[in-house]
Amino acid sequence: MNSFDKTIRPFRVDIPQTELDSLKERLAMTRWPDELPGVGWNYGAPLGFVREIAEYWRTSYDWRKQEARLNELPQFTTTIDGAHIHFLHVRSPEPDAMPLILTHGWPGSIVEFLDVIGPLTDPSSYGGDSADAFHLVIPSIPGFGFSGPTKETGWTSTRVAGAFAELMKRLDYERYGAQGGDMGAIISPELGRIATNQVVGVHVNAATVGFIPFGPVAEEVLATFTNAEKVRLERLTHFMRERFGFNAIQYTRPQTLAYGLTDSPVGLLAWNCELFYGFGDAIKAVDRDQFLTNLMLYWLTGTANSSIRMYYEGAHDPNAWAPKEPSKTPVGVAVFQLADVAIRHYAEQNNHIIHWNEFDRGTHFAAMDAPDLLIADIRRFFRRLR
Repeated sequence: MNSFDKTIRPFRVDIPQTELDSLKERLAMTRWPDELPGVGWNYGAPLGFVREIAEYWRTSYDWRKQEARLNELPQFTTTIDGAHIHFLHVRSPEPDAMPLILTHGWPGSIVEFLDVIGPLTDPSSYGGDSADAFHLVIPSIPGFGFSGPTKETGWTSTRVAGAFAELMKRLDYERYGAQGGDMGAIISPELGRIATNQVVGVHVNAATVGFIPFGPVAEEVLATFTNAEKVRLERLTHFMRERFGFNAIQYTRPQTLAYGLTDSPVGLLAWNCELFYGFGDAIKAVDRDQFLTNLMLYWLTGTANSSIRMYYEGAHDPNAWAPKEPSKTPVGVAVFQLADVAIRHYAEQNNHIIHWNEFDRGTHFAAMDAPDLLIADIRRFFRRLR
């Protein structure tokens, strides 16, 4: 494909049956590890928990049903900066709707957003106000799912943001909003910096880099924290001590990890459910079929490796850790108390915060387990920016 080709091509998911049969065979032939009695999640994903989901995946999960659901949505691909980029483009029936690009994180995918598409594009059909309608662009991050694998080094969050700015330009959107969680909460603010004249506002959830402290917090700063923020700091400290191992290997030796994630569906399942659980027990809150459909986008495309490479790229990108000029783009933050760790003192250092909302339910995967709250907050934030 010519690297200068700007063609936007229709796309449809069509997985060969042989791939699905092979998956079932691999699941049936899993070589299971042992487990210490009574340790729960303390040593990682429990054997009984993983076996139960793996058996459901092998015997009851219906990929064709989920594939059909994905194919109900308009999907496209294009080539930007040498990368094959897949995206959903769901236009609202409201002609004056605001364009909005939604960006997922890891270990997420476009599947995260399936339950918010209808209410955001057609609010009047879901008890909302037609004035809050959005035209949605939902890309798979380069290296993830049908946007992968990437073929070269250097795909940092800044490079992804640049590619997404080009994507919105190709779609003839001159003024639009951006929203994202997890890795999407890193990419979306970068998009706001790169395309300042186009991005009217950035809304984030599950925000980390740029919204949290790195290292010890001074006593005088801690004294300014709310009680909820002190809880978040404790959660962050615990996470960094007990659950940060995935990050350490992904930003240092992703290729070594990739053999297990690419060859073993149960290996991929355990690795991903560990993170869903680690980010606020979302594995129990998220629908099992939705969780597995998200997982299937990694398995069927062979992109476990290229997706985790973004951690390496970010950790080895000197520009990612260089001081940044405060962004002028308005930023709104949704904090879901069961899992999020954003603290306003740090968010305001490099972001123009005009909206901050905290919720007593919802986890790191709010689009999946608290879509009603996330939808309402996105509407509220962008209402003043239309």
